[in-house]
Amino acid sequence: MNTRTAAVPDLSPPVSAQCRAPFAEALRTHAGRGWLRLNVPGHAAEPDSFGPLAGTFGPEPLRLDFPPLLEGLDLGTATPMDEALALAAEAWGARRTWFLTNGASQGNHIASLVAPALGRTLVVQRSVHSSVIDGLVLSGLKAAFVQPSVDTEQGIAHGVTAEDLAAAVARHPDAAAAYVVSPSYFGAVADIRALAEVAHGAGIPLIVDEAWGAHFGFHPRLPGNALSQGADLVTSSTHKLAGSLTQSAMLHLRHGPFADVLEPLIDRAFRLVQSTSSSALLLASLDLARMTLMAGRDAVGASVEAADEIRQVIRSVGRFVVVSDGFGRFPDIVTADPLRIAIDTRAGGIPGHEARRRLSRDHRIMVEVATDSAIVAVVGAGSAPGTDRFIEALHALPSPLAGTGPGGTGTGNTGLGDSLGGAGLGSTGLGSTGLGSTGLGSADERLRLSLPQPGPSRLTAREAFMSPTRVVPAAKAVGLISADTLAAYPPGIPNVLPGEVVTAETVRFLQRTASAPSGHVRGAVDPGVSHMRVVDPSRVVDAAVTARAD
Repeated sequence: MNTRTAAVPDLSPPVSAQCRAPFAEALRTHAGRGWLRLNVPGHAAEPDSFGPLAGTFGPEPLRLDFPPLLEGLDLGTATPMDEALALAAEAWGARRTWFLTNGASQGNHIASLVAPALGRTLVVQRSVHSSVIDGLVLSGLKAAFVQPSVDTEQGIAHGVTAEDLAAAVARHPDAAAAYVVSPSYFGAVADIRALAEVAHGAGIPLIVDEAWGAHFGFHPRLPGNALSQGADLVTSSTHKLAGSLTQSAMLHLRHGPFADVLEPLIDRAFRLVQSTSSSALLLASLDLARMTLMAGRDAVGASVEAADEIRQVIRSVGRFVVVSDGFGRFPDIVTADPLRIAIDTRAGGIPGHEARRRLSRDHRIMVEVATDSAIVAVVGAGSAPGTDRFIEALHALPSPLAGTGPGGTGTGNTGLGDSLGGAGLGSTGLGSTGLGSTGLGSADERLRLSLPQPGPSRLTAREAFMSPTRVVPAAKAVGLISADTLAAYPPGIPNVLPGEVVTAETVRFLQRTASAPSGHVRGAVDPGVSHMRVVDPSRVVDAAVTARAD
């Protein structure tokens, strides 16, 4: 591989230019020129003619809603869009940045599509987002999966260690790249520097799905971003915690030994999957989010302090457990994202799904995700949430599992009882043995939902996806090969992949998830996962792959 980085045009403006949003500013200027709009979009920025649209969103979004390829915006050379992209690359420390209007999923598709030019096998963290698996369907690459560490008590997957990645890469000399996730949905940050050293030592690039870390590096209290730690290609879901509009994201390419090879490949893949009608509103929001992050260090610091306050109160009251307090038990985790607040609600007598439902229904408080054991709240970089409101609502939750949690007597409805405080869980997190050693009663064990182990892989994702299929009752799918990606969502981490054998454990997990309050299984044939799509056994050449699991 070419290890020399070619010279590229220096589009990086002085730091003071980071206080501007050139594309967003040009868009507003363009919208103010009194156009007679006889082009798309069809609403023609006429609020009177499209009253319901303007009444819902206001007239301003209609005025700013322009199609791509307009002079003065993004057509030609040295355009406001070019400047906005250069500013973003400078802000994140990239050689080049692409703006995406189909989320970080689009970035994962692009990364998967470029990998076949580098090798035949993608070494992938098994707990990647489902969009990476979708990318494998598109690319046709073989995948070699690296298992992450798993907190079996919380039912969550974290990251991979450098040692496990090195072993996987060594087993696959035809590896194209290594693909990992950091941070996790629960805020666990992997040792990207060590993972990059492993990948680079094997002569392959490191791709990082940093969807949940777009804000990293913009305040001293935040972890450094993956590019700064040696990652070569990074997907960044800017809309998640960095302040742009939903569905907008970025893809960053690092300076380094793989940049010359990757850049033209990314350009081609980008054109393949980017809409030819990209939303100017989404693109402008990316420009504005970058400017806000660069100028908003104090605001980001205040957001970190707000999240710290919530965690401190939770610890002091003692009813619930801060999940990140137990991250030290996992060798793959080097730090935690301070803007993610993962709370073990089961320790306080209520399952995570039920806690999320009641917070929404009774208190009009939205949290990001729930599992059987926990909820995860997030604080956007620069936002200022009402911490007292959340803390009071959290501790007003009932305790339907009272008597089955630590201490055996429950916590009542306020969370102020002393049974948890006596156990010290409020200050020490999960401890050295986890909640499994604290005497959980049989009722709680029946309610606990653990991550299933994946079944063996028999076909590549593309082979399974493209094979003749049939839909069968879920119970009869056990032992057959899945044709779909099925993922409890959010977080969207696949529990069964195309090409993997369906297990009874996985079916139970997905059906339990689907039946939980706010539960959803992405990719399922029906909402309750009563049926599954499998590769037609009669059309599989190798009869051995249809053998049912013991």
